[in-house]
Amino acid sequence: MSVGRILHTTAGTRKESFGPTEWGLVSFLALTWGASFLFIDIALDSLSPGLITWLRITLGALALSLMPAARAPVGAESRPQIILLGLTWIAIPFTLFPIAQQWISSSLAGILNAAMPLFAAGIAAVLLRRMPGRIHVSGLLIGFMGVVLVTLPSWGDGKNAAVGIMLVLLATVFYGFSVNIAVPLQQSYGALPVVLRVQVVAAIATLPYALFGLGDSSLALSGLSAVLALGVFGTGVALAVMAQLVGRVGATRGGVAIYFIPIVAVFLGVVFRDDSLAAITLIGMGVVLMGAYLASRREN
Repeated sequence: MSVGRILHTTAGTRKESFGPTEWGLVSFLALTWGASFLFIDIALDSLSPGLITWLRITLGALALSLMPAARAPVGAESRPQIILLGLTWIAIPFTLFPIAQQWISSSLAGILNAAMPLFAAGIAAVLLRRMPGRIHVSGLLIGFMGVVLVTLPSWGDGKNAAVGIMLVLLATVFYGFSVNIAVPLQQSYGALPVVLRVQVVAAIATLPYALFGLGDSSLALSGLSAVLALGVFGTGVALAVMAQLVGRVGATRGGVAIYFIPIVAVFLGVVFRDDSLAAITLIGMGVVLMGAYLASRREN
């Protein structure tokens, strides 16, 4: 299979403004992935970053394997894309987030994740050889301004905080790339078969790092419970929902779901982990939501 065939995307099947189905998918992702940063923080109290990554991926794959639809066949010609997605959508970014959250709060990690739609749109424009509509460009740029505002208070927190921020942003680049690659696969085979196979690839790829971190981990009910929720819902089900969303509306508009994650992440971080919240962060979140609304509008 040629590189051009592997590195390609397609437009979504629905060009209209988001309806109840799309907003329902977005809401599920916002709640599930917004809570995932809190679960990672809780798990880090007793488990190593590598073990957290491997457990959440493996639990997600096991949850999906129980669904008959997830075991439907996928063509052999799509295996290179499945392997690529296993690395760029799950293995690498899922490894980066727990490492980064050793130095930054769950709230900030959730906020930084909101940069993903910008990378998704830029990569989609390159692969499709077509720029997004003006209203979508405006929404993405406004969203980016919001992300900059919400991160400003944390850039002065020291070298380790800056490293954590850069690791999360790198993970969002991989997310932006992978959701584009996932669009044609979802349209061909459905979300469940694709995501199950992608998770199996990622579980194999992250196993060595998990074994390396066994000595730094301890069995605690809170940590294991957090990873269980993170794996079944935040990895298994949520990735399938995201694949369905981008298959319907494309990678550029599907990425708008990520803009809502910081609201949940910040709220949970403040309530359960005593994270601080600066006034400029609230302003930035409002700007992000304005950008998300514009980016969700009908395609021309």
